[in-house]
Amino acid sequence: MFSSIIDNTSSTITVSAALICTLVSIVLGMIVSLVYMFSSKEHTKNFIITLAVLPVLVQSVIMMVSGNLGTSVAVLGTFSLVRFRSTPGTSKEILAIFLAMALGLATGMGQVAFAALIAVVVCILLIILNKSKFGEKSDKCKTLKITIPENLDYSEVFDDIFLKYTKKADLDTVKTTNMGSLYELKYNVEFNKDTNEKDFIDDLRCRNGNLNIILARPLTSKEDL
Repeated sequence: MFSSIIDNTSSTITVSAALICTLVSIVLGMIVSLVYMFSSKEHTKNFIITLAVLPVLVQSVIMMVSGNLGTSVAVLGTFSLVRFRSTPGTSKEILAIFLAMALGLATGMGQVAFAALIAVVVCILLIILNKSKFGEKSDKCKTLKITIPENLDYSEVFDDIFLKYTKKADLDTVKTTNMGSLYELKYNVEFNKDTNEKDFIDDLRCRNGNLNIILARPLTSKEDL
């Protein structure tokens, strides 16, 4: 069982306990910031600073309400909405925010050993999962965009080509372009194991009149959760 360094039976917190909790919060906040920098290619200095300081702020709120967890969580929940209402965050940013808040909650309650354990376990897990291929889509999955003239029926025009080169080809979106004289089709395709992509594109070019064809990795939104 993890024990708290703060006497929960008393309404006062000793200076030594407050200093220990604050130092632990700073160290854990820096660890979370470093792990996020290591695991995320795109990050801003402001967000990294936020992750480093957030555990100390959460800890201070917990201590100010004398360990009343219900009141402190309500207050912190209100302030945490500022981040997500102002700028949409990615799933990784939200995870980092929640981790920093959780560490601050633990240190604010005096559970410094438990906070350190959670920080180490979660950070190691994040590094391992980030470096592994866990959750990645297959290299054979691609996004295909084809431009066709308006007089070409897009519903079945490429079925035989898809049957030859792909395991599946799902039509995602259809939109008009060039003042309505052209259609742009977007497919999610998964190629067969031995598919030659150049031959695939060449067959499509013959069918769409040599208009634009784009084959790329699956598109992902920065704001996806």
